[in-house]
Amino acid sequence: MNAADSHLAPDHRRFDVLIVGAGTAGLPCAIAAVDLGATVLLVEKADDIGGTLHLSGGHMSAAGTRRQRERGIDDCVDDHYADVMRISEHTARADIARLAVELAPDMVEWLSDLGFPFDPTTPRVVYGHEPYGVARTYYGVAEGRSILATMRPLIEERVRTGALALWCGTEVTSLRQVDGRVTGAVMRRGGASVEVTARNVVLATGGYGAAPDLFAELDGAPLVSAAALTSTGDGLRMARAIGAHIAGVGTYLPTFGGMPAPDNPQRVQWVDRPLLVASERPPWEIYVDRHGARFVAEDEESIDIKERALTNVDDMTFYTVFDDRAVDESRNIVVGWSASDMRARAGTRAGVFVADSVEELAERAGIDPVGLRRTVDAYNTAAQTGSDREFGRTVMPAPINTAPYYAMRNHGITLITFAGIDVDAELRVRRGDGSIIDGLYGIGELLGSAAYMGNSFCSGMLVGPCLSFGRMLGARLAKDAGR
Repeated sequence: MNAADSHLAPDHRRFDVLIVGAGTAGLPCAIAAVDLGATVLLVEKADDIGGTLHLSGGHMSAAGTRRQRERGIDDCVDDHYADVMRISEHTARADIARLAVELAPDMVEWLSDLGFPFDPTTPRVVYGHEPYGVARTYYGVAEGRSILATMRPLIEERVRTGALALWCGTEVTSLRQVDGRVTGAVMRRGGASVEVTARNVVLATGGYGAAPDLFAELDGAPLVSAAALTSTGDGLRMARAIGAHIAGVGTYLPTFGGMPAPDNPQRVQWVDRPLLVASERPPWEIYVDRHGARFVAEDEESIDIKERALTNVDDMTFYTVFDDRAVDESRNIVVGWSASDMRARAGTRAGVFVADSVEELAERAGIDPVGLRRTVDAYNTAAQTGSDREFGRTVMPAPINTAPYYAMRNHGITLITFAGIDVDAELRVRRGDGSIIDGLYGIGELLGSAAYMGNSFCSGMLVGPCLSFGRMLGARLAKDAGR
């Protein structure tokens, strides 16, 4: 659906609901509102709908579903909520997290009834995040694209019949208020400024993972991003401009490690993904910072512990250091790279270094040579004696002593953002004093992932709530309009 509009007359500029952002939360919101009779305008600044669904893993978590029961998995909403609070160490917003897990089963059944193509291995326990106690994570055969493929026909049919107005390639620039109530928005469309009025406005514009200025302000860290290029914090900026409070500041947690793209160090290159999860690959390498010092046990099974350790590393930049024996004997140091690939790319691919000595390797990679030499010697002693006194690592297949030596630069990665616009339990946007900005609602990643899962990553607790909250709010606003 490329920049397609409904057959709405061009002079029609008033709607029951204006939804800004046609992504994971905005799409189900529009579908639910239209199906209950509301007049809806869905605005998207990109030329196509979908937002982060084009690149997301599309993980959703839910308890007590048909799919679990068919596989003999005993689960319930209370256990799901308890797991979220355990993993987040009770930093998630209790009201938001509880609502999310309560709505989740119906959301999964809705997708199932629509013919959603579940990956046949799901539900499963995902170990890329701190794991749940039971298999309750779902995704499609094409990850986030499966969700988009399921909702796209619903959107297209409603556009075709004129029930839904969809404006792609349209950027909302500001919100409009009358006597403190949000009454619509101003947008750029076809090179012209257009003002639209609405009974209620829903911001579903996503996060700010492609906005280095906001990231530096709210998270105080350098940005290496895997987020959609459209995730520039538009809704956050507009809402803040009229007094909305930002919640979740200071809760940022990086995804543990990835290699920045050679041509853009602010973007990650997932096709060159190092395997840094111990359950996926027992490590032969050590992790060091720019000073050459280790900072965590490389075989630590808790990815949460690794992510938190990384936040204390300068610029969240670290290096995996290994030798030529590891290239031959350690499988998949980088996904899809053979031993010959590693040797061919070392010294040519940005961020991958090789040298005949540890000291020369350190010089080339930008690591302190004295610090790295000391650390390698200490690790080799630990590997030979079987005792890592510093971090308690137990998986030490061999010393690092076979030239040539290799280092790969990694960085904490941002896919989702943690801070966001504050809302109440009814998703109404709030000011800093807790008062409501009438007529304005927020859903999706705009709220910040901290609202759903606090200072942690809980599998399926962003995409799932985006879908669930979108459906819930769309239905509620249609009823509010008297439809």
